[in-house]
Parts: sequence; C-alpha cells; structure tokens
Amino acid sequence: MDRRSFVKTLAAISATSLPLTNTYAEQTENEQEFFGILIDTTRCGGCQTCSEICAETNELPVPDLDAMYEGKQKTSPSSFSVVNVYNIDDEEIFVKQQCMHCNQPACAVACPTQALTKTEKGPVIWDGDRCMGCRFCMVSCPFDIPKFEYNSANPKITKCVMCWSRLKEGEQPACAENCPAEAILFGKRRELLEEARRRIYHNPDQYVHEIYGEHEVGGTGVMYLSSVPFEQLEFRTDLGLKPYPEYTKTFLYSVPVVITLWPAFLLALHNSHKEEAKEGNNE
Repeated sequence: MDRRSFVKTLAAISATSLPLTNTYAEQTENEQEFFGILIDTTRCGGCQTCSEICAETNELPVPDLDAMYEGKQKTSPSSFSVVNVYNIDDEEIFVKQQCMHCNQPACAVACPTQALTKTEKGPVIWDGDRCMGCRFCMVSCPFDIPKFEYNSANPKITKCVMCWSRLKEGEQPACAENCPAEAILFGKRRELLEEARRRIYHNPDQYVHEIYGEHEVGGTGVMYLSSVPFEQLEFRTDLGLKPYPEYTKTFLYSVPVVITLWPAFLLALHNSHKEEAKEGNNE
C-alpha cells in the first residue's frame, strides 16, 4: 500500500469510527423488528443436532457429542454453538449456548474500527477487513462469546452470526431450521416475545414466569424459556437491565480526538503491512 492509499484508508476509517453511540440509539427505535431466536429448554432433548448443523454450515470441525457430559462447554473458535446438560431434581435440562446478539451489543461499541456491527435485521456480525485484532470485543462481552484464533497464522474473531448469509437469502438460521424438537424458534423478536408469553400463560406450571433476554442488558436477540430459575442453569442474572453501551456513552463523547483516531491509524498501518507482505510474496 503506497502513502496515498494509506492516508485514504485512515481517513475512511476515521470518518466511520466516531458516531458509534448515535448508531445504536437509532437502531433501538426499530428494536421490535429485529430478528431473533427463542430457545425453549423444556423442549430440548439434548440431541445436539443444532451443534452438528452449525459446524457443517460454518465448515467447523465435527463436534464431540459426548463432551457435554464431561463438564460445561464454552463456545470456541471451532464451536459457535454448544449444548450443556444440567441435572436438577433428578431431571436433565439441556441448554444451547451461542452469541446472544444483544440489541445494543457492548462488543460492537467497544470495537474501535467497527469490525463488529449490529445489522438492521438483528445479527451481530464481524468484518475481518476492518479488524485490527485488539480484542476489546472479548473483554466487553458480558456473555464471554467472541473468541480469538490464537493458534492461527491469520487469526480471526469468531462467533455465531445467526447464519447471516442464510438470512440475507431469506432462509432461517441452520440450527432453527433443523431442530427436530422445535426447541429453537426463529422470527421477529417482538413475535417471539409474544409466543414466549403465550406459552407461559397456557402452561404456568411448566415454566418459570420469566423470559431470559427480554430485558437483560437492554434486551437480546436470543431469548430463553426454562422450567427452573435461570441461575440454576448458570445464566448470568447479575447483569442488570441497562444496555452496556450506556455505561460508556459519556466516556466516548469525552475521549480526545487523538485517542479516537489512534485505532484507525493502527488499522491503516496493519493493512499497509498486509499489502506489503502480499506484494513480497508475489515477487
């Protein structure tokens, strides 16, 4: 990359790096139109079809289906979706875990180059061309979801993107489409909340009267129903209702311009080195 291209990259990224909080304020006005996923843990039988189809769709390694009985699994660069089992009152309860696709995602606001963004349809996606590998998204996520490929020669931030490429083609996420127990329901968030309330109303003894994700951290795109209190399933119940970006809004507006532009400078420099490396390989 020559000097002119370097400056262009820096200017373009700088221009899009400033209005972070305004972007999310605008999106919350259309919150009810976000697409999301409702996971009903009372219907999940632990078949792990969701994990298998997720791996197949995203070209990931075949998951170890016995791992859920060997301890709590977490998402990883090779597993965007995992299922854990909890034994409560002599009953096995299976819980699918993946990115929560927050309505106002802390990871996206923390990203200084907007490599992580909240789409108008709801999924939070990652753009590798904009990522400079700072990993602020990892430390800012209250659900510990974004993961970094430490062992890769060309590392990426990895996580569930709600099958964004499928959604753009009018299809459902692969896990929702292939769940044999229909424990994973895809649709508009507003309609999913209505369905969740309907299930609780008609089966008051089957569910705890709460929808996890309805209000937590300002609301999430992935929501849960359960027959037992969510803390027994190791859900975080200490997050509060306020969106995490709200805690940093004042700070972001008071940050000096030089600090705001520094990440853009680093990304431009990173892209410059990448171009030089490509040119060197071509020679």
